[in-house]
Amino acid sequence: QVRLVESGGGLVQPGGSLRLSCAASGIIFSINAMGWYRQAPGKERELVATITSGGSTNYADSVKGRFTISRDNAKNTVYLQMNSLKPEDTAVYNCKADVSAQTGFGKARADYWGQGTQVTVSS
Repeated sequence: QVRLVESGGGLVQPGGSLRLSCAASGIIFSINAMGWYRQAPGKERELVATITSGGSTNYADSVKGRFTISRDNAKNTVYLQMNSLKPEDTAVYNCKADVSAQTGFGKARADYWGQGTQVTVSS
């Protein structure tokens, strides 16, 4: 079974930085796109950033120039470097990965989600 485990969330002051990590484990053949999403209280989940297996990236307008997504394919890990954080960045951040892996039903491709990590930006 594929698991995604996030780390790196926490409390930070406005203008500060955090780095989130998300590591995939299991019998993995390949990982296609990986991404970060967030959901603030009372709001719908929104895309933050995505990265393809080849390294092409896409960002929400609200984080362009402040956040950087990257990945280490050898470690099956995606990162989100968050700089110049604002109170409006406060949310639960989840990673998602499009994974081809060995399952109980053989080789299968599916989207997997991490459990989420809380990011709070407050003075």
